[in-house]
Amino acid sequence: MTVTALGAALRPDQAQRVFRAVLDAFARPGIPVTLPHTDFPAALLPVLSLADLETGIHLLDDDSWDTVVAVATGAPAATLQSAKYVTALRPLTAAELGAVAIGTALAPESGATVICAVAALSGGPAVRLSGPGVREPIEFAPAGFDSGLWSVRERLVAGFPAGIDVLLVDPDGGMVGLSRTTVVDSRKVN
Repeated sequence: MTVTALGAALRPDQAQRVFRAVLDAFARPGIPVTLPHTDFPAALLPVLSLADLETGIHLLDDDSWDTVVAVATGAPAATLQSAKYVTALRPLTAAELGAVAIGTALAPESGATVICAVAALSGGPAVRLSGPGVREPIEFAPAGFDSGLWSVRERLVAGFPAGIDVLLVDPDGGMVGLSRTTVVDSRKVN
């Protein structure tokens, strides 16, 4: 089923389930949560649930979902450098990730949440996650997330409390959250 811009939105129960999944994903980094099934691409669900009239968004896609998201959320389009939510429905480049807002020590809430579509939450190059919310270091191996992006993310979160938060979403609605406090060790994991 194709979603048109007119009347495009998540149902209230879907939006609530997405919101809860996002909270769970950030509370337990590296542990997959499941988004509800909808007619939207799974990676769009967090922005459809979280964005509002005062939240700048930036979409990186090849399918022109901009109009649908604008109608569904009322959120204004923003530059990559100023958006609160950046959603990449196509592979994200290091330059794009490096350009997102990180906020400041006095305004860390200005840092972006970057939502990336990935091919799968497993099967790619493994990294080791640790930090708040991770009881013991765990391996995470998203497929379709360029391994060079880990060093860019590390640079962006180095000035904590400024930084970015990342959600990785597979096509079936599996999602993993990496808050700015999550330590990602991208050295070769055995």
